[in-house]
Amino acid sequence: MSARELGAPRAAPAGPPGAGWTGNPAARERAIRGARHRRTAGGRRRLPPVIVAGLAVLGLFAGAGLLADVLAPYDPIAQNLVARLRPPAFLPGGSTEHLLGTDALGRDLLSRLLHGARASLAIGFAGIAIALTTGVCCGVVAGFVRGALDNVMMFLVDVMLALPFLVIALTAIAVFGNSIAVLVLLAGLAGWASHTRLARGQVLAVREQPYVLAARALGAPPWHIAVRHILPNIVAPLIVLATYELTAVILLESSLSFLGLGIRPPMPAWGSMLGDGRTYLHTAWWVGVLPGLAIMLVTTSVSLVGDWLRDVLDPTLRGQ
Repeated sequence: MSARELGAPRAAPAGPPGAGWTGNPAARERAIRGARHRRTAGGRRRLPPVIVAGLAVLGLFAGAGLLADVLAPYDPIAQNLVARLRPPAFLPGGSTEHLLGTDALGRDLLSRLLHGARASLAIGFAGIAIALTTGVCCGVVAGFVRGALDNVMMFLVDVMLALPFLVIALTAIAVFGNSIAVLVLLAGLAGWASHTRLARGQVLAVREQPYVLAARALGAPPWHIAVRHILPNIVAPLIVLATYELTAVILLESSLSFLGLGIRPPMPAWGSMLGDGRTYLHTAWWVGVLPGLAIMLVTTSVSLVGDWLRDVLDPTLRGQ
């Protein structure tokens, strides 16, 4: 006969060493609090230096774009042909009057870069906001309702992904013009299909989970289930996708401006500045290289932050 059947007392649970688990409640509470503090301190993630640098670059350009009117030393569209193609201050012949030099029309490059950051980032963030909102709404409805609506929605997504979007953008600009509103809508349309497909796939994976079935069995309305139980559990991959799409949108706007179909001159944009500077790469390389460097820094920083968010938000990659 076992000790349990004979009524032998159970052994007290083992606590932290020296904590007095059964003898001193105050010491036990202190030991538990100390162990919890050690677990929290040891499990807290520190941002990698590369991510810190990427966030700093994004914050720098975003702040510079917001404060462009204050930080810009000159009017970005004011021309001064006497000072055309002046080199930056760090090159021979340059001066602190124009820290990053001037372009072929004598316009200050630093001022144009600051105002160009405002235009490029504003179109990028506004377009991603439209794409994320529209894609999540369409994907959640398609995945939750299913049926004919799901088939129609996925057909439109397949058509959208099959067509080269640059051709769609060029056609829309030829019909509606290249105003800021058209560019923002095109930026939102560029990421709509991918967000819709991802949101639908996540909804299909979550809608059969026990907590969703329990809410449905308790009589919760469909909108409550979608907003309260499904949407919070699919946000993480959508945020990661939004960071990747932001890079694509910035490059799309820069490509259209490079071709002369983006933001209308004389309003500065990084793509148009890059296009204007290609003629002077041998004689005044800074006119084209500096806006290209700005595009590279921003897109690389966004991609690095997106990779980091994927590692942080994906439970299968935590601790690796």
